[in-house]
Amino acid sequence: MRRSSHRLTRVFYVIEISGLRKTYRSRKRSVSAVDGVDLTVGEGEVYGVLGRSGAGKSTLLRCVNMLERPDAGTVSVDGVDLTRLSGKRLRVARHGIGMIHQHFALLSSRTVAGNVAFALEVTGTPRSQRAARVAELLDLVGLSDRADAYPSQLSGGQKQRVGIARALAARPKVLLSDEATSALDPETTESILRLLLDLNRRLGLTILLITHEMTVVKRICTSAAVMRDGRFVESGRVADLLRSDSELARDLFPIDAPTSVPGATVVDVTVSGEDADRPLLADLARRFDTDVRILGGHVETLATTRAGRWRLALDGDDNEAALDFLRKSGAQVGVHA
Repeated sequence: MRRSSHRLTRVFYVIEISGLRKTYRSRKRSVSAVDGVDLTVGEGEVYGVLGRSGAGKSTLLRCVNMLERPDAGTVSVDGVDLTRLSGKRLRVARHGIGMIHQHFALLSSRTVAGNVAFALEVTGTPRSQRAARVAELLDLVGLSDRADAYPSQLSGGQKQRVGIARALAARPKVLLSDEATSALDPETTESILRLLLDLNRRLGLTILLITHEMTVVKRICTSAAVMRDGRFVESGRVADLLRSDSELARDLFPIDAPTSVPGATVVDVTVSGEDADRPLLADLARRFDTDVRILGGHVETLATTRAGRWRLALDGDDNEAALDFLRKSGAQVGVHA
């Protein structure tokens, strides 16, 4: 009997978090910053955690590298349960986790090269190897010509590039990003996001980032979670969330348009992947002799897929059949009452 050549492949999760809890206590009250969070991030994935200030995002990120000890739950990175480690073993494990910060955290008394070299000193890289590695990292982030400059002589974007080079010094498998672009202007933000996406693809780097900016999720994230009051209210691959009636889909594609039109059925239609570029609305109008008015919406290219969302007014003899056609075509359809 001939065996099938097809094999089931197991997804390797570089980051695995289960039942994570962290509470801050004072004399008067307790605040649950992270309340039972589960999270898996696959190898080479860019995962964004989106939420407002106070949602628990930063605490979650700091628990990943054990800068904050969780009260309960487990955190595994590259197959190692960090919650079981302490002392030297934890410090060594942290070498596999790079981190970039919102406000750069550079040493003002050191040059650009010196800041990157500092990370190599901490990880015990021999002096004879440091200069070559620093040059390699500065070339990687586009700062070879600024090696001898001091942080005070750099722009915000250049400072963040130094921070990224320093975070990559020990060749980590995971990069954590703590609101890395929130202090930057839109043009600089775009350049840093392009750099992170390039590093993800060239180095196979797994990135977990926290942000309150929808632009960041749109631009580079393959998966995302929305965090509120210490919990994930929804999570998954961005392409899948777009195909559901998700909060993320509504926030990614806000529509400023009326929700009622006299004599018409008003619907929100969300599509992704190849469906975003199909003549879906033209097919709808032809098949059902339906007047289709686009009240608002747009199509965009996200990190890994094309996606679009429209608000339509349908005015035909059989709107129910038209809606059924849209659903069978792969669109997510929401009808306004």
